[in-house]
Amino acid sequence: MDEIMTNRLDRGFEKYRTEFEEAALRVLGSGWYILGKECESFEEAFASYIGSRYCAGTGNGLDALTLACRAIKLEPGDEVIVPGNTYIASVMGISIAGGTPVFAEPDEYYGIDPDDIERKITDRTKAVMVVHLYGLPAQMDRITDICKKHSLKLIEDCAQSHGAHFGDTVTGAFGDIGCFSFYPSKNLGAFGDGGAAVSASEEYIKRIKMLRNYGSAQRYVNEEVGINSRLDEMQAALLKVRLGHMAELIEEKKKAAAFYDSAIKNPALILPKVREGAEHVYHQYVIRCADRDKLQAYLKDKGIATIIHYPIPPHLSKAYAYLGVKEGSLPVTEKYAKEVLSIPMYTGITREEQERVADALNSFEA
Repeated sequence: MDEIMTNRLDRGFEKYRTEFEEAALRVLGSGWYILGKECESFEEAFASYIGSRYCAGTGNGLDALTLACRAIKLEPGDEVIVPGNTYIASVMGISIAGGTPVFAEPDEYYGIDPDDIERKITDRTKAVMVVHLYGLPAQMDRITDICKKHSLKLIEDCAQSHGAHFGDTVTGAFGDIGCFSFYPSKNLGAFGDGGAAVSASEEYIKRIKMLRNYGSAQRYVNEEVGINSRLDEMQAALLKVRLGHMAELIEEKKKAAAFYDSAIKNPALILPKVREGAEHVYHQYVIRCADRDKLQAYLKDKGIATIIHYPIPPHLSKAYAYLGVKEGSLPVTEKYAKEVLSIPMYTGITREEQERVADALNSFEA
């Protein structure tokens, strides 16, 4: 019996093969491959999709985060409150830009806890970075109120939440700047690396566009020390194809999640919950189990691949040992890191595959 993978990128390609091939050939024949009409067209379309005014394509999601932090002019000593349970790129965007990350605990939905944000605010706090983990928006009504109350900038890491709503607003449109990754496994995935920043502020996006291009808004006139981080024409064209199908892609993920919700009955497992007023787009379907490692090995023996998002919280990584945040400082974050497990969830997953996964989970004995 074939292994069920955690993700299948080939099925997403086959679903719209003709459109992808036409877009790729159009770019190849254009003779223009960096910062051209395809990038501009995608930036306009993506800004409109998010409900924002401006967009700047970048080489990847980490660069979008880093440039967003530079756009708000983080300076050494400035603190940015960030979730403890996130992919380390969220944190790196802050520190690469010169800021100091301050970790806050998650709530029961895996989003940053607004109460802990307030506890972590100091006179050095300049911004809050929200991460809409796994595809579920954080509690944005309270978080935006906190930022307004304390005059803090708000950056959204939407690497996993393309198209997700909280209330009537799409993630990425709440903050001063919304940052996205188009890594191939995302719901809006490219065929290589890619990212973007969106904002209602023309000033922020102009600055990001300048910084992404060696600090140059005019050729060979360098205003600052920038980087090389440009969404290339090929990825922009392919992303625009997938963007045109986002509604159906999200609906497919939600139907797959609904099946798991109804089919998985094992009391040893904690299934994902959806926050009131929020729409989950299920970049990942993440369960928790107190005996997670045993469960993962059990599923592997049954030909079902899984992945842990994420086994080492950033504050316990070697990269951030210099902050001195010791084990036990973030107990909820650390508990989740020992229990979470992402099960197969991707465009094109079949009901038969999902039934195999659910049956295996239901037969597991902790």
